[in-house]
Amino acid sequence: MKVLRYAALSVAAVLFLIPFYLVLRNGLATEQEITAPSWTLWPQEIRWENFAALFSNPAVPMVRSMVNSLVVAVLQTVGQLFLCGLAGYGLARIPHRYSNVVLYLVIATLMIPAAVTFVPTFVVVSTLGWVSDLRGLVIPGLFSGFTTFLFRQYFLNFPRELEEAARIDGLGHWGTYWRVVVPNSKGFFAALGVIAFVTSWNQFLWPLVIAQDQDSWTVQVALSTFLTSQSIDVVQLFLAAAVSIAPLVVVFVALQRFLVRGVTETGIKD
Repeated sequence: MKVLRYAALSVAAVLFLIPFYLVLRNGLATEQEITAPSWTLWPQEIRWENFAALFSNPAVPMVRSMVNSLVVAVLQTVGQLFLCGLAGYGLARIPHRYSNVVLYLVIATLMIPAAVTFVPTFVVVSTLGWVSDLRGLVIPGLFSGFTTFLFRQYFLNFPRELEEAARIDGLGHWGTYWRVVVPNSKGFFAALGVIAFVTSWNQFLWPLVIAQDQDSWTVQVALSTFLTSQSIDVVQLFLAAAVSIAPLVVVFVALQRFLVRGVTETGIKD
């Protein structure tokens, strides 16, 4: 039984790695090798100069785009952990007559399609003068109803004994949250941080509309410029895709154990 389990996991791992292999293989090949009728597992000659061509392309500021994506993803991740964590803790632990009403309103936001709020949000951002500005990319994503709901579910199962001990020592809700709850919830914060970071990094439609200046492009917008109705730069598209997913792979590999633990600790079980 163990052999079958490892065999199944090995097959799944290979299938999972195939897209990464294809992206890297095609990014280090020539366009002729990519479109050739005969397939080779690896390019006859690895073209490391493709990296230099990618980062020196004047039409696509790849380095600036990756920096912008990193700034946006980090700020949105920190913002969601801060704001949604406080909101989730308040809904789970601070008694208030309207707490359930607020919870239902938060859940209701999850049922509203993003397309419904897209235009009103753009009008607000445009009115504030945040088009082609990092504020327009970051601020609309600082709060998430889904993240708030997950925090609330987690804090419902947080040991009350620790909070009661903190209150005996004279701490209020604010002090209890920062000095007791947060230090004992680092794994869950890390798990939601991974989800928030990956989600922010992969955003495309909103940055495409807001980032109208090259200096404010994110990496996903930069990737889209290699694929137009007139031409397709296949080699640089694949190589840029490989470069763009590298930070996500690093973050996921470093924090994957927290991601699994965070899912199991939300109280959502099979």
